[in-house]
Amino acid sequence: MDAEKCAELMPALTVIAVRAALLVRGLAGTGDVRHKSGGWPVTQADLAAEAAIRDEFARAAPALPMISEEQAEAETLRVGIAGGGSYALVDPLDGTREFIAGRDEYAINIAIMTNRQPILGIVAAPALGLIWRGIVGRGADRVAFAADGGLSPPHPIHGRARPPRPPHDLTVVVSRSHLDARTQAYLAALPRARTIACGSAIKFGRLAEGSADLYPRLGPVRDWDVAAGHALVEAAGGRVATPQGQSLRYETAERLIRGFIASGNPAAPPAPP
Repeated sequence: MDAEKCAELMPALTVIAVRAALLVRGLAGTGDVRHKSGGWPVTQADLAAEAAIRDEFARAAPALPMISEEQAEAETLRVGIAGGGSYALVDPLDGTREFIAGRDEYAINIAIMTNRQPILGIVAAPALGLIWRGIVGRGADRVAFAADGGLSPPHPIHGRARPPRPPHDLTVVVSRSHLDARTQAYLAALPRARTIACGSAIKFGRLAEGSADLYPRLGPVRDWDVAAGHALVEAAGGRVATPQGQSLRYETAERLIRGFIASGNPAAPPAPP
């Protein structure tokens, strides 16, 4: 998959994201929660959204493999992606804890991966009726969706203005449920920055549209939690890298990224202390 092919697929993927978002929104408050190995919660909405995305994706792009959070291990073995080929990487409900708590900060993430890097990213926020989407090298936009699935005209988006803002004039979005000690230390080194706690990949959307400057996550996170937002932010002119400024490494054996700093500006963000 290259940028041109991703652009051809984007309308169909947007429809898939909207339908999944409406499905998830309709299941909010059902109270059906169980726990996977490791203690992670999973709900009926997680499973229903994954099944819906899988079915529709198979019709829209039958030749493109899909790996999703709930069946990642089995799908990785089946698909055999170790060579760095193209595939879809999906988190059908990112921010399950926020969803269970009745907050609006949950999302659906759809990424297209090529050569171990995300090239297309869609972040849908069901409760907000918003979708942020982008293709690296071709720009990003935001669309609103209605209860009947109708879409607003796309609104082009981009990260904060250049040059990068000084440390005393930064807006930093951080995880509401996963604020680790290293990230807290990073925030302490930016004492005059405005900090906003938010759940799920919505934080990437806020970076891409220019509502925030930085999103530091210095603890471990899974590939499917990051890939769609990564592509989105870079499509909007920003940057997502390791805390040391290197490229993120996807497709490890554990599908685990050890930490990252996302910036709405392509210049290097403040480094961790």
